[in-house]
Amino acid sequence: MLNQKDRRLVIGVTGGIASGKSTVLEMLRKRGAETLSADQVARQILARGEPAYHEVLERFGTAVIDADGNINRSRLAEIVFADEQARHDLNRITHPRIIERIRSAIEEFRKGTDGNGVLAVEIPLLYECGLEDIVDCVLVVAAEQGIQVHRLTTRTGITSEEALRRINSQMPMSEKVRRADFVVWNNGSLQELEQAVDEFWKKVCCNARVDQ
Repeated sequence: MLNQKDRRLVIGVTGGIASGKSTVLEMLRKRGAETLSADQVARQILARGEPAYHEVLERFGTAVIDADGNINRSRLAEIVFADEQARHDLNRITHPRIIERIRSAIEEFRKGTDGNGVLAVEIPLLYECGLEDIVDCVLVVAAEQGIQVHRLTTRTGITSEEALRRINSQMPMSEKVRRADFVVWNNGSLQELEQAVDEFWKKVCCNARVDQ
């Protein structure tokens, strides 16, 4: 939890699929926070030439490679969300590397003295991977399941059944909300989400003594 003496605060941003985590991360960036996302890190470690790239090819074959030789993340997602063992294998390849880089980035941030002292890190599987200890507080971005399904089907073109399968592959939203330090609900408009993020930001600034 937050401490009145904290000057450099690390916020873990998590939630369910299509709940709006990346949107909230961008809103926090606009308010002055430094930001990092596990998805950005995943793209880095899966880049051509990286060890994880070769391990993914060895496990999943050339079917997950596009015409330019890069990993087709959409195709890879289709495979792993339809096969629990495939998902486990991909996580085994990628998660340790992603976590290592995030930990390193947080350690570097804590050593710094410039900026306003807030780092927001989007980690979709924060609770599933037991990463509460590497952040100072957890912000869960939550949405009703029906809204998640609508967003996911609209965004990706997958069926409602596939959307539910992907949503249910993660920890239930209710459990994430229960364990959160802060919760932002994203069931309405973008303006409503902005207001909720504003309220959260003010609480963080007050507790963390961040200058604005």
